[in-house]
Amino acid sequence: MYFFDLDGTLLDSNGVWLDIDVEFLGRFGIGSVPEDYTDYVTHHGFDDSARYTRDYFRLPLTPEEIISAWREMARSAYAGQLELKPGARGFLERARASGIPRALLTSCIPSLCSAALEHHRLLPLLDRVFTAAELGLEKRDPELYRLVARLCRLEAGDCVLFDDSPVYCRAAREAGWQVYGVSDPVFDDRAEEMREVCGPGRFPFDLRSPLPLHL
Repeated sequence: MYFFDLDGTLLDSNGVWLDIDVEFLGRFGIGSVPEDYTDYVTHHGFDDSARYTRDYFRLPLTPEEIISAWREMARSAYAGQLELKPGARGFLERARASGIPRALLTSCIPSLCSAALEHHRLLPLLDRVFTAAELGLEKRDPELYRLVARLCRLEAGDCVLFDDSPVYCRAAREAGWQVYGVSDPVFDDRAEEMREVCGPGRFPFDLRSPLPLHL
């Protein structure tokens, strides 16, 4: 079964979060976004990222208020502005035509995820949608991938993840999944790490490429 990340894999959306960070923190007089902060929030879910943001910058907001602000800032982008990554729709269509089950596995805020899937009419191309928020686990936790495999009644080796994050790919590998790394500019400086995590011939994977038929 194929599992697809959303942000940076199917959807060209990672850049919008960098813009949101700049705009949101600018409201509190913070003129530049530290690299270590960006690295942390890129690899954590929204609950953890909101707590980290509050503590890192000592903001007078609750994590819930921070998430609400992020959600509002991103809503219009996910509902109509963000484009699919090259080859994303065609890859899903070819997988469906080949009879390969397909699921989304994302750390995106569920409401934003739904908005993007509806806008791009992707739901008919997916058999299931899993969000880290609804599962109650972080995508950097190998247990999330074990749980999803159990929910789908699959052996770990029958699960194939397509993701742009080396941290998430590594977690999936630790859970016994196969992984393919989709290139995204946010992680350009971690290309060698991604090659090591994914294995030979699996990074960078172009969604316009032929299907890797494992199943």
